[in-house]
This record gives sequence, structure tokens and C-alpha cells, in this order.
Amino acid sequence: MKILVVEDEERVALFIQKGLREEGHAVDTAADGEDGGFLAEVNDYDLIVLDIMLPKKNGISVCRELRDRGVNTPVLMLTARDSVEDRVRGLDAGADDYLVKPFAFEELLARVRALLRRQSDSKTPTLVIGDLELNPISRSVTRNSKGIRLTTKEYALLEYMLRNPNKVLSRTLIGEHVWDMNFDPESNVIDVYVSHLRAKVDKGHETALIHTMRGQGYMISTDTPPN
Repeated sequence: MKILVVEDEERVALFIQKGLREEGHAVDTAADGEDGGFLAEVNDYDLIVLDIMLPKKNGISVCRELRDRGVNTPVLMLTARDSVEDRVRGLDAGADDYLVKPFAFEELLARVRALLRRQSDSKTPTLVIGDLELNPISRSVTRNSKGIRLTTKEYALLEYMLRNPNKVLSRTLIGEHVWDMNFDPESNVIDVYVSHLRAKVDKGHETALIHTMRGQGYMISTDTPPN
């Protein structure tokens, strides 16, 4: 999943970024409300972690403006103040959940999982193509009812592909959604991970699902596309 963290305290931002990346998420960061609001509008995120007290524009204003502009990405709001009034202001501005600093990363992660699960449930509970199934809730993957063990990043890559079946996904798109916006498209890391996925998903099966579109990127499909 692709997550935006808008937090001006560098130590806190790095702490959240590192933890979420270890869970397999692609994470972008912004250090003030203006940059955060801009990124949230121009990029497609699955979740926004938004601090209230930000330079240039506070989180309440950012959240309200995003909702007014039709951006419905789930927002987890962070604040150092635990008053009923602050929580009400954040929720009334359109936030989906609220977390008070300081917090245990385990609690942040649980709230992130809950919001992403709610988002996934509103789309498709289980992602299926052919005999391959991925369950975002249990994070399990099977093909022909047999379990497939994936690394965190392999799982994130496969989930992104399954949410975009029968579409050619360029290396740039994959890099931005599975890694982050600073990903180097000239790197061969995507090709390496796709190769690993093929070995686990397609090897031993009559029908290949992961296809290379020469000069364009990759596609997951039950049909063999022309190259």
C-alpha cells in the first residue's frame, strides 16, 4: 500500500516511515501542510498519516481542504493534545481516526491496518485472477489452493499488480506505488522482484500469470498478451 506521512518532527517522521516500510508499504513524507496537501492531491495514496500541528498549514485545514476537493483517502490524524475538543475538530474536518502522541508503534500499525482493511473491504475483500488468490486481511496468497510464502516486498508488489489486472504497469508506476516517489526507475530491483514472484507464482503451473511487456513494464493476466 502507498502511504503519505505529513509530519514536521523529523525524528517522528523517520520513525513512522521506517516502521511502515518494514511492513512492506511505500511511504512518501512531507514536512509541512502545504507540501502534504499538494502531494495528497496529485498522488494516489491508500492512507494519509497527518499531524495536526504543522508549519504553513495545520492538519485540520489540510484535511478539510482535501475533503472539499473530493479526496477521500483515509486520514489518520496525529496530535500532541488529548482533549475532546481537538478530537472532535479533527473528526469533523474529515479524519477517519485519531492517535495521540506519544504512541507505541504497535498501536499506530494496528490503526493503519484497520483503516487499510476498511478501504480494502470497500473495494474487493479477496483479489483473484485465475486460480491465484490474495486475501488483504490475512495477507495470505494461494494458487490452486496451495499457499505461497512471499517476502514483505514481494507481497506488496503482487497486491499492487492484482489491484490492476490486465493493465500494463510501467517500472515508474510500480516503483512509486510499491517503493516511493524517490524510487530510481533506472534501478533493476523491480525486475529482480518480478523474477522472484514468477518463480513462486508461475513455476510449475501450465498458465503463466505474470507477463513482461517488452519496453513497457509488466502485466498480470490469465491471457498471454502479444509482445
